[in-house]
Amino acid sequence: MANIKSQKKRILTNEKARLRNNAVKSELKTAIRAVNTAVASTDKDAATAALVSAGRKLDKAVSKGVLHKNNAANRKSAISKKVNAL
Repeated sequence: MANIKSQKKRILTNEKARLRNNAVKSELKTAIRAVNTAVASTDKDAATAALVSAGRKLDKAVSKGVLHKNNAANRKSAISKKVNAL
């Protein structure tokens, strides 16, 4: 454990951020899984709706600093390719 007061504070705030980031990442995985299951069941309407939702969540994760913008763009591209292939 650190002896410096500011470092003790940083440890606490880093833990809060880590938990928040994990929650956002978990939400992303669920949204992307929803797109993949809709694609697997060849349901075009559900897949497009899930794609819009997942795209929003990916953009939100970028704005919060959870993901890099290129990583989010690659993920959006990959799921949109799957949906467009239907």
